[in-house]
Amino acid sequence: MSEYFGKDVQKLGFGLMRLPKKGEEIDIEQVKQMVDMFLEAGFTYFDTAFVYQGSEEAAKKALVERHPRESYTLATKINAMAAGSEKAAKEQFATSLERTGAGYFDFYLLHALMEDNYKKYDEYHLWEFAREQKEKGLIRHLGFSFHGGPQLLDQLLKEHPEVEFVQLQINYADWENPSVASRANYEVARKHGKPVVIMEPVKGGSLANPSAAVKRLFEGCHEDMSCASWAIRYAASLDGILTVLSGMSDIRQMEDNLSYMKAFQPLVEEEQRIIEQVQKILSRSPEIACTACHYCTEGCPKQIPIPEIFTAMNKHLGSGKLSEAVADYQKAVEGAGQASACIDCKQCERACPQHLEITAYLKQCAQALEQ
Repeated sequence: MSEYFGKDVQKLGFGLMRLPKKGEEIDIEQVKQMVDMFLEAGFTYFDTAFVYQGSEEAAKKALVERHPRESYTLATKINAMAAGSEKAAKEQFATSLERTGAGYFDFYLLHALMEDNYKKYDEYHLWEFAREQKEKGLIRHLGFSFHGGPQLLDQLLKEHPEVEFVQLQINYADWENPSVASRANYEVARKHGKPVVIMEPVKGGSLANPSAAVKRLFEGCHEDMSCASWAIRYAASLDGILTVLSGMSDIRQMEDNLSYMKAFQPLVEEEQRIIEQVQKILSRSPEIACTACHYCTEGCPKQIPIPEIFTAMNKHLGSGKLSEAVADYQKAVEGAGQASACIDCKQCERACPQHLEITAYLKQCAQALEQ
């Protein structure tokens, strides 16, 4: 349990980005069950965003309309890159209030700041706007989520001392990854004394289903613990953590997370040594480090399903299962753009929080999978 802002916050947060679906629609009835399980276990932190399609509305139906306002804390985000003007950006706040029906936001974040976009938040005067909403009582705590490097993070925290917390991508796979800089960014946040909300602790789900070599290491220590549990406990074991967000997609994942986080125990020395071995294995992995956030697909002129293509390719790169990878690829691009349709506009690369060389990977995928 973490105590910040005069309240206790459990170290597991419910990320509402990857909610269960029935067909193309969010499965609200299953989300209701997951919300109830989460609250009944004593957890309170829910995280959504203006750009998470259908998520804020789902939060209203499954959470806000069914539980007392004081029984949970709700976070959402404003995204300058999803707006074509300052007016449109600021209108996101009112829209989020309407979609959620929450009345106010316990935590409000400027969304996905990095080197390519942070100036847009200045240009649209969103820092001042957020402070104004806080003065009105519509925001309780102000922060930002971040996908850039430590130098920019340090700069932003110096320029905006009003920031009360930061949301960072931290997981054991990216701890020393120079593109993500989990460790370096975490150390900057600690230097400034800012509590950290952790996102992507399971790296888009990839750490829940790692290679056979990694699974053997985990199972040799705890036969009955899921691979996802190692990732979330690793993140929650760090100092200065407000909460660790898990983007749970079904009741089974909720049950698993609650099983070990309800009575959370930090990693012990033996478990830390196993994580170090796993990090060495992952450092040699040829797989594409995509978290399937889909930020890359929103503006793709060729409507290429990039994350699904990379998932198929990783089946080939990680396990050598070329025929299965080809079948998954064909299913992914049915009715959409193929990898070879990429026109190298690099819109996807500018949007990618992982800073992946997406266009180069697409060429690699086209060569391997388009048979």
